[in-house]
Amino acid sequence: MDKVLLADGHARQSLALAKAFHELGCFVTAVCSSKFDVCSQSRYVDKVLIDKSIQERPDLRIKCLYNEVSKNGYTLAVAFSDTSAEQISLNKELIEKYCKTAVVNKDTFYLAYDKLHTMRICMENGIPCPKTYFDCKTKEDVLKLNLSFPLVIKPRSSYGAIGFHKVESFQELEKCLAGDVNIEHLVFQEYIPQTDLQYECSIFMDENSNVKSAMVFEKNRWFPVHGGSSTLNTSVKDETIVNDCSRLLKTMKWQGCADIDLIRDPRDRVAKIMEINPRISGSGKIVLLSGINLALEMLQAAKGEEITAYSDYSEGIRLRCLYTDFLWFLKSKDRFRAKPSWFSMKNTHEQVFSWDDPKPFLAFSIGSLLKLKKELQKRKG
Repeated sequence: MDKVLLADGHARQSLALAKAFHELGCFVTAVCSSKFDVCSQSRYVDKVLIDKSIQERPDLRIKCLYNEVSKNGYTLAVAFSDTSAEQISLNKELIEKYCKTAVVNKDTFYLAYDKLHTMRICMENGIPCPKTYFDCKTKEDVLKLNLSFPLVIKPRSSYGAIGFHKVESFQELEKCLAGDVNIEHLVFQEYIPQTDLQYECSIFMDENSNVKSAMVFEKNRWFPVHGGSSTLNTSVKDETIVNDCSRLLKTMKWQGCADIDLIRDPRDRVAKIMEINPRISGSGKIVLLSGINLALEMLQAAKGEEITAYSDYSEGIRLRCLYTDFLWFLKSKDRFRAKPSWFSMKNTHEQVFSWDDPKPFLAFSIGSLLKLKKELQKRKG
């Protein structure tokens, strides 16, 4: 029996993958930080490891993973958070003495994790992306640029719109750069009006960077409403997006899973790449529901087998995070004009809840309430 270690039992997507690996006959272990992590309560998880270190010392998570895989004969270790993906990529050779990992090597990881590197690759290869300004090391470097406003300032490495700032004028820019600001840790790029749809493209590539599966979903709503994590997604077909994202990953010699965020620019109707998630994103469940078995592809890659190729998938599948979508409803002025309707349940699946495995939803509900205030505070600005 193949044994699979899920490094992030708190991540919503880990629950769907736990089920998928279970249905393949695998023994599934999940590393959790508390009893409120979704995988800690799932019937599809055979073993739960409690490790609280990631909350204060993320670098210590690798010790937990190493101790487990070095003693208990695993086939595959999978990361779902940037933190665990980074730690595994940095220690890939050490972990892979005992089992394969579904994480790229550290050089490729940092090319993707750093938005400035990603934008540079796109611009050098003619892949659609926002105009980005490079070689900004000091405030003076930024202020002497021939900038167009509005302008976006954001961290080179972040998620969920944390640290995102829209700057409307040169005077506002000067205020943002006042004080102790590390310019080299920031990205300066044109603002894409967020009046059109955002997208995500999930791709799996083999060891030769050949595409084995690719699917696109549109982000219908997100929270915070000015720009954040998606609350409702719908699977769609868009060959142009698939081709652009595949070209980017081939240029990077990618192997395994990646999720690429895009936004359609209403000015020229082109979907432009914003960033790469070097892991399975929070919406991994919609890929599985649409007919692409990422668990099977990862397991086959780990075992050196021929990787199943998926040439098609189902359109119109919706994935909803009920709690954050409810927050969107409370805050958005479009609550009654949304398309699809906020009240529509057609082809809609909840991100965590399922009738055959209900306990994780209760744990997730309690855990979300405990973390809500802290998460909202991080996204202010």
